[in-house]
Amino acid sequence: MPIKEPSRTAVVIEDDDDVRDLLHTVLTGSGFLVHTAPAGLAGVEMVRRLMPDVVTLDVGLPDIDGFEVAERIRRFSTTFIVMLTARAAPSDEKRGFEAGANRYLRKPFRPAELRRHIQEGMAAAGV
Repeated sequence: MPIKEPSRTAVVIEDDDDVRDLLHTVLTGSGFLVHTAPAGLAGVEMVRRLMPDVVTLDVGLPDIDGFEVAERIRRFSTTFIVMLTARAAPSDEKRGFEAGANRYLRKPFRPAELRRHIQEGMAAAGV
C-alpha cells in the first residue's frame, strides 16, 4: 500500500531549536508537511511562498516580533495562525489577536492542546 503524502502544509516560525523541533514533530504526526523558519522575516517569506494551512508563531523572535510577523502575513494570507509564546499578560494576548492570530497559546504548552486548537480552528474554517 503506498504511503500517503501529507496534503496540508504548516510553517513553524520559532527561534528556539528545541521548541521548533517539538513543533515539527507534533505537526508532522498530525499529517502536515512542515517547514520551519528561525526568524520572522524568513517566516513571512516562507508563508508567502508556500501559502500553508497553519502557521505557528513565536512572539519573541530575533529580528521582528511575532506581532509584526502576523500583521505582515495578514496582508496576503488567511492562514490559521497560532501564536505560541511565554508572554502571559492579557495585553499581549489582546495584541496577538489584533495582529491577526487565530489562537494564542502560552508556553509551556501540551502537544495535545496544540493539536486540538489546530483541528478545531481548521474545522471551523472548513479546511
